[in-house]
Amino acid sequence: MTADQFIQFAKEKFPELTTEMEARFRQLEPLYNEWNTKINVISRKDIGSLYIRHVAHSLAIAGYLKAERPEIFASFRDGVDNGKAVSVLDLGTGGGFPGIPLAILFPRTNFTLCDSVGKKVKVAREVAAAIGLKNVTFVNARAESLEEKFDYVVSRAVTALDNFYPWVDGKYSGSIFYLKGGDFAEELCRMMSAARLNPGSVRTWKLQNWLDDEVFEDKFVIDIP
Repeated sequence: MTADQFIQFAKEKFPELTTEMEARFRQLEPLYNEWNTKINVISRKDIGSLYIRHVAHSLAIAGYLKAERPEIFASFRDGVDNGKAVSVLDLGTGGGFPGIPLAILFPRTNFTLCDSVGKKVKVAREVAAAIGLKNVTFVNARAESLEEKFDYVVSRAVTALDNFYPWVDGKYSGSIFYLKGGDFAEELCRMMSAARLNPGSVRTWKLQNWLDDEVFEDKFVIDIP
C-alpha cells in the first residue's frame, strides 16, 4: 500500500479526512524511514509496508468504533463526552502506534503515548513534533507507575491479554481497544476469569471486515469493558 493508496482508502473510510490530516499521514513514511535508520523501531521487513501494516492497522480501531461503537467514535471525533475532554492512553506505543495515526484522525482528543523504552518514545515524540501534532503527550514509564486515569486505552499486542489487563485495571473509565492477532482464545479466557468479566462483555471484530487484505487475515480489535 503506497501513500496514495492509503489516502484513497482513508478518504473512503473517513470522508471527514481534511487536507491537514492527509498531509500529516503523507509525512509519516519519510519520517519513519529516516528515524528507523537511527533507532530501529519498525522491523526492516515491515518498514516498506508502513501504511498497511502500521498506519492502516492502527486506524482499524477507528474503523471498529465507526462501525460498532458510533457513540464513542463521535466522542473521539469531537474530543468531548458529556462536556468533558476525552483522554486516551496508548500503552506500549513503541514508535507511536496506534497512537499517532489515531491522534492525526482525531485532533480534538487528547492522547498520551507511553512506553518503557526511552528510545522508542524519542522516535514517537520527534515524529509527532515534525508533523505538528498538538494533541499528544509522551511518557517514558512502565504502566504500573502511571497515576492518571483515562477514558480509554488503546494498544497493539504488547503482551498477552491476561498480562496486559492488570497493567491498566483501574486506570480507565471506558473501554480498552486492543489490536491482536493469532489464536488468543486461551489468554482471553484467562483475562476474563481473572478480571471477573461477564461472558459476552468482550467484543471481537475481524479486521478483514474493514480492509480485505491477507495482512489482516487473523487480526482483530478486541473491545474490553
